[in-house]
Amino acid sequence: MEETKHMKTPFLSRILLALACVGLLALPAKAAEMTISGAASLTNAFTELKGMFEKKHPGLTAHVNFAASNPLLKQIQEGAPVDVFASADQATMDKAVASKVVDPATRKDFALNDLVLIVPAGSKKPADLADLKNFKRIAVGNPDSVPAGRYTREALTNAKLWDVLQPQVIQGASVRQVLDYVARGEVDAGFVYGTDAKQQAGKVDVVPGHKPVLYPIAVATTGKNPKMGQAFLDFVLSPEGQAVLAKYGFSKP
Repeated sequence: MEETKHMKTPFLSRILLALACVGLLALPAKAAEMTISGAASLTNAFTELKGMFEKKHPGLTAHVNFAASNPLLKQIQEGAPVDVFASADQATMDKAVASKVVDPATRKDFALNDLVLIVPAGSKKPADLADLKNFKRIAVGNPDSVPAGRYTREALTNAKLWDVLQPQVIQGASVRQVLDYVARGEVDAGFVYGTDAKQQAGKVDVVPGHKPVLYPIAVATTGKNPKMGQAFLDFVLSPEGQAVLAKYGFSKP
C-alpha cells in the first residue's frame, strides 16, 4: 500500500506539470505596443492611419499623441517613450535630430499642407493681409511652440504687419485651438492649415492665397519598438497611406 502511494505521487506530479504547461501555453502573448507623436493638424489623418496599421498587425496597440510640434519634441527630449515623430515643420525636426531623439537616417518628408487665412462662415473676408488692420480679433498659433504660428509670423513680418497687428492678435496653444476660435465666431479671422479648415468647412471660409508647408517624419530613439516605428513610417509613405492623407487635404511632397 505504501509502495502504491509513492508510485502515485510522481504520476500526479507529472499530470500537474502537464496541466501547468498547457495553462501557460494558453496565456495570450504580451501585446506589442508603440507610440506615435504627431502635430495637431495630423489628428484626423493619423487617427485613421493608426486604425488601419493596427489591423495589419494583429495584437499591436498603437497609442497616438497629438499636440503642437514643439511641445511634442520637448516631451521626447524629456524621455517620453515615442517610436515615431511627425512634425508640421522642418525646424522642429532639425532640433529633434540635433538632440539625437530621432534617427536621422529614417527622416522623410511625407506630406504637403497649406497655411491659409480663415474667417467665420458668411462673414467679411479681408481683401488682403493689410486689410487685417480692420479686424478686431485675429487668432494665431503661439509662434514659440506652434509651427503654423511661426509661419504666420513670418508671413506677417514680411508684409510689415506683425508688430502692427499685435494688439489684435489672440494666441492659441495649437492650430486646432485657432480653428475652434474661428469656427465658434470668437475671433474675426485666424491662420490655420488648409487641412484643418476642411474639417470645419461649414463653419469657416478660406481666404484665397496660401503658403505651402512640408511635413517631416522620423523614427524616434526613445521608444521601445523602433521596428514598428519604421513599419508605421513606411506605411505612411505607401500609396495606401498617402491616399488617406490626400483624403484629409494633404498633398504628396
